[in-house]
Amino acid sequence: MKKHLLLISMMIVIMCVTLVVPINSEENENKQEDTPQEVNLAPNAKSAILIERDTGHVIYEKNANEVLPPASMTKVMTLLLIMEALDNGELKLDEMVRVSERAASMGGTQIFLEAGEEMSVKDMLKGIAIGSANDASVALAERIAGSEAAFVERMNAKARKLGLEHTQFKNPSGLPASDHHTTAHDLAIMAKELLKYETITEYTSIYEDYLRKGQDNEFWLVNTNKLVKFYPGVDGLKTGYTNEAKYGLTATAEQDGMRLIAVVMGAETSKERNKMVSSMLDYAFNQYDTTQLFAQGDVITHLTKLKAHEEKTPIVTSESVSTIHKKGSPSEQIETTVKLHDTIKLPLHKGDQVGVLLVKDGDDVLSKTPLIVNQDVTEASIYTLFKRSIRELAKNR
Repeated sequence: MKKHLLLISMMIVIMCVTLVVPINSEENENKQEDTPQEVNLAPNAKSAILIERDTGHVIYEKNANEVLPPASMTKVMTLLLIMEALDNGELKLDEMVRVSERAASMGGTQIFLEAGEEMSVKDMLKGIAIGSANDASVALAERIAGSEAAFVERMNAKARKLGLEHTQFKNPSGLPASDHHTTAHDLAIMAKELLKYETITEYTSIYEDYLRKGQDNEFWLVNTNKLVKFYPGVDGLKTGYTNEAKYGLTATAEQDGMRLIAVVMGAETSKERNKMVSSMLDYAFNQYDTTQLFAQGDVITHLTKLKAHEEKTPIVTSESVSTIHKKGSPSEQIETTVKLHDTIKLPLHKGDQVGVLLVKDGDDVLSKTPLIVNQDVTEASIYTLFKRSIRELAKNR
């Protein structure tokens, strides 16, 4: 009797396994069909990633954390620090910058600056954004930080602030150097941060231009990123090439309000690089839609009841806030929540973070956007605080 029971039990187990395994296999097959990696968007790249800018949502990736030399895609970080310096008033577009011997001696791609020559920040920025100029990169690095080495320290400090664990810079140009490396993922995050400065695409989207127009040393700039001309919506950001790094591109494109960032590293030819980036962009634009919730700089709430000179200080979004979804998918139940820091100390400077905006779908957090003040906030004088106290007393009488 026990033998019969054991035999029956074994048969039941075998039947359950037979029934369950095909069901699980079918589920896995369906998941694979929906997985972008299976689309093989970047077959000939060492590393690649595709993200939506506002949300940071990863649409596709391949070896995205593999540490590789970035070549001139280094200049994504260089441009980020230049744009920050312009934003905080440390630098002005019409300022003339004198070129050092060091900057003039840079090899590789350049705009042939001469030692002692003066050129405006705006034109040097064009030289970097359009022509990938190593000499202009060093010249502006020296102007901003005092020396190239000090600027590189800022680059690495910014990388740490952004949480880029696999990035280390040795120069602002991307010329070959020992231990100068990053990843596709980290480059995408740098590009996401750079695109907060929306005017950067006014430079990176230019296909051709001239420097020193009408002078004997007039220089014709042609964008190293050919997709700016040949792919609808592409307006940046930076190409790269060295013998070691091969061909790379950190590209951005916008169509119908959705902005994408695509990174390819280690392609064998520029043609393959451009083809893979185009395939990545095609995939995302065909498969996904975004819905903007807030534009960059929208007022979300106010700081009140602070001992500040202004009684109400606007709190704004540091960047555009959106959601992303597959085309044709049902609408999400989106909610937004504001969380201000428990302790906010004065004074505050324009751009200081004071909280975060959470975008949620049920219990799932879709994105976290820093909330900042859009102006300096100073402490109120004793006289101002006294007047407020009197006014509050009068209201409560």
